[in-house]
This record gives sequence, C-alpha cells and structure tokens, in this order.
Amino acid sequence: MERKFNLIKSDFEKHEKRVLPRFPFCYLTFKTAQQAHAFEIKDISYTGMQLYCRDQEMSYKEGGAIQGMIHWLGHNLSVQGSIKWINGQRLGVEFHKRHEQLTAISDFLKLDKMVKHLKPLHKMSSDLELPPRLKYWLRSDGPVEIFVWQHAGSEIAKFQILCFENFIEWEEGKGTNTGRIISKRNVDSPLINEDEWVFKLDLELDETKMNRGVELLNLLHEDLLPSEAHSFMMRQLS
Repeated sequence: MERKFNLIKSDFEKHEKRVLPRFPFCYLTFKTAQQAHAFEIKDISYTGMQLYCRDQEMSYKEGGAIQGMIHWLGHNLSVQGSIKWINGQRLGVEFHKRHEQLTAISDFLKLDKMVKHLKPLHKMSSDLELPPRLKYWLRSDGPVEIFVWQHAGSEIAKFQILCFENFIEWEEGKGTNTGRIISKRNVDSPLINEDEWVFKLDLELDETKMNRGVELLNLLHEDLLPSEAHSFMMRQLS
C-alpha cells in the first residue's frame, strides 16, 4: 500500500509526505523514576526523544523535568531531561546537556548497536501484513528503518533509509533525494498499521546524509539484506 502525498513547495524549502508501514510493537521503552508511567519511545536522537503513553491521565507540564530509565532489549540507560511539548498522549523531551549524560546517550545509540537490533520484518510475512510490493523491511526500534520496494517483475523500484533524523530516498526515474524528518503521526487504516511522515527535502544532495547511509549499509550482513539488493543500493548512493 505504497502511497505518495502532496508536494508542498516554497521558495526556500519543500516538504513531502510519505505513508509507510508501522510495526505494531515497540521494544524501546522509558519508565519514569517513580514508575508512574511506562512510555513507548516513538523517536529518539542524541538530543531528545518523543514518548507515547496509553494512560490518558498524565500530569506533566511543558517545561517540567522528567527522569527515568530507557529499556531496550536488555540494555538500560538512565536519563534526565525537560518536557518541551505535550500533544495528547505524546511528550517531547530534550535531554539535559550534561557531558556525562550526552556521552552515555551517544554510546547507547551507536550505529553498530542499532544494526545489531535490526529485524528483517519481511521474513515475518506469515505473522505480519506487509504492503504489496514491499520486498525488504529492516527495522530497529526508534532510530533506524529501511524500506525496499519492487516492481511487479521483482526489480527494485524504490528504497527509503531512515536513520535518526536523516532521510534518504532513491526512486527509479527520479534519482536520489536527501532530507530531514520533520514529523510522523499514526494513520488509521483497516488493513495495516501506518505512519504518515513529513520530510524536509534538501535542495541539493547532502553528502553527510549520503555517507551516513553508506555507513549503515556497510554494517548490514546478508541475513538482513541479500547481496544483490545491497550492491544495488550501494551503487545508487555512490
């Protein structure tokens, strides 16, 4: 169910929307120090995180402090931060800029660790409803996700790489775009869990983002992405 949405242009920037499949389970969580709330971490970076709580009775306020423990598949990280915004059951948290904490967060979010937690969701097709023509789907909770789409004849038609706030997309006939992730929100669908992403596209290809994509692909092994697809993607990024 690959869908492309309106292109929004201005003289200074252009935004595009994509609707991409969403894995229904999140293993990256945050619990407050008082254990009052358990959050799913919808997004995380070196400077902050976006939290979602199913409990509607939250008493947090913008500008307030929050502290607790990030849990991720046996790894734990204690963090402190400030609440920058609240939208319904979602919170935006900015990490306190203490050197020790920023160093610990940077180590926790190393790219090679992200790759170790990547799951080849396309191999779970018997348990997961995949959109038509989605050939490969690699996902690590929160910061890293790769989508590879195919034509009816199985050739690669398009791929997207989401790596922290960076966005890279290649599409046959259109070439490569880079950009930054602006926002994402859940989309109600009777058939599949989806997110609507908004990206701010770069006016020219960003070499730093391209290099980050190449670095990520270089860390993948064949159990995650077959060598033929890997080589194809590397050629487009180089």
